[in-house]
Amino acid sequence: MKLEEKLQLLRKQNGYSQEQLADKIGIARQTISKWENGQAVPELNGLILLSELYGVTIDRIVKENDECKIALSPKADIDIKEITAFLIKAKRNTYAAKGKEAKPSRTNSHDFGYEDNSGYTYYDTYLGGERFAGEEAVWLHQNPVWSMNYAGRVTGDSFDGDFLKEVLMAVPEELPYRGPEIYTKGDYRYHSKVDGEFVWFQGYEEIFYLDTKIYECYFHGGILK
Repeated sequence: MKLEEKLQLLRKQNGYSQEQLADKIGIARQTISKWENGQAVPELNGLILLSELYGVTIDRIVKENDECKIALSPKADIDIKEITAFLIKAKRNTYAAKGKEAKPSRTNSHDFGYEDNSGYTYYDTYLGGERFAGEEAVWLHQNPVWSMNYAGRVTGDSFDGDFLKEVLMAVPEELPYRGPEIYTKGDYRYHSKVDGEFVWFQGYEEIFYLDTKIYECYFHGGILK
């Protein structure tokens, strides 16, 4: 793997945008871009900063024959790819899968939970119906590590809850929040847009029936430290 490819992979695996990484290590975003495009090579000081941030040795960063295994997120011992894999599994086994609700945590709340033998636990709780608000969260060994808040509403008579669940079952690895960027079935179209990275993001999703918007939802969240 080439150095520029590895630098880009490490950044994404740790959940940073180029802007966030630049702020984190005190280097211009344009410099980060040049590193990842192969137009420039990090000097020793830059390699030291990246090594400390990603929790990997400089040797692993610069060696072209190293496949750059997943690094731990700094100061939290969090494996971004591991959390993402668990989160997607949890989503596909709870609300989207028409899973059984857990005991309400609040009056008239709808709650779903999921855990496996990895040490992670997932919980999704929301209030309301056609107008709703809720939160999804992940714990690692009983410590909260990630959370996402969401609020939305149905805006049209042709809304189909089964279509939304089908969309959420298709949650992609690169956008492990709600649904994919685009999903269509018959006369229904789903769109999702996300700004930011896994560590800090915000997004918006909407559903159209023919040319009429019938549903919208805002969501935001990130890593907890």
